[in-house]
Amino acid sequence: MSLLGAIVSTTVLAQTLRMAVPYACAGLGGVWSERSGVVNIALEGMLLASGLGGVVAHHATGSAWLGVLAGIATGAVFGLVHALLCVRGRIDAIVSGIALNLLAAGGTRFVLRALYDSSSNSPAVDGFRAEWIEGASGGALLVRTLVDPLTILACLATAATAWALYRTRFGLRVRGSGEDPVAAASVGVDVTTTRTAAVVLGGAICGLGGVALAFDQHQFQSGMSGGRGFIALAAVILSGWRPARAVGACVAFAALDAVQIVVQGQIQAWKDAAQMLPYVATLAALVVVARRGAPARGRVPAGLGKHAE
Repeated sequence: MSLLGAIVSTTVLAQTLRMAVPYACAGLGGVWSERSGVVNIALEGMLLASGLGGVVAHHATGSAWLGVLAGIATGAVFGLVHALLCVRGRIDAIVSGIALNLLAAGGTRFVLRALYDSSSNSPAVDGFRAEWIEGASGGALLVRTLVDPLTILACLATAATAWALYRTRFGLRVRGSGEDPVAAASVGVDVTTTRTAAVVLGGAICGLGGVALAFDQHQFQSGMSGGRGFIALAAVILSGWRPARAVGACVAFAALDAVQIVVQGQIQAWKDAAQMLPYVATLAALVVVARRGAPARGRVPAGLGKHAE
């Protein structure tokens, strides 16, 4: 098969959708946090920690669904810590995010060593296997991806976020807290509570992405987030902090991830360069937005990083 034929194949489409789930969940987590006014670069650590939390619970209980719940809870706890540090403790959000990322990177290795006597990976887990769909063709892989519970949950989270952010009172309070926390507080909005709830909710959704990442590999591997949280944050910025567009950007980055795998397999000489494709594309997109100055930067929540005095 030619390189072009491999890139536009059903297999690449299935791989794109599969890889998009962690990106999209992290992106939605970033939207909730930053639309409330809290900068969140801890998405990377949330993905990593929740992936381990999901695998540990799954391995201990034998239940993939309990693993999902544990991963979501782990993400929510990380979100709560970030909110307590930034919103209530008024610590700089960048400092808090870096600290949480470092905690996740080191803490996951410590837990792996303590539980499984390995600092690199966990024992294998089943995750969600659609054993009733047989075959290794691109069509079979696409169907397995579409019926995967985590893919379905990610789609529901996208729709629910877009609806809740623009159609509910809570969403209005979140957006008000992110645009002008002082004005929001003056009309009776509890900005501290609202921001805390938004960051925790975003952490929970990001936790779903961490579980999807680990279940896709059927084990937890040290450092397996591989920069996905940072790419998701870039997608949030490029989208103008809008959930549907953020997910769309995440799918685009996932597509580049899938394409680079194909390029590695087809052209060995480009193997190392192909691995850089998603990251180079992310930097290029951010540079273009920064030079244009217009769309995305014009929609930065005005109260992002500001406190309600």
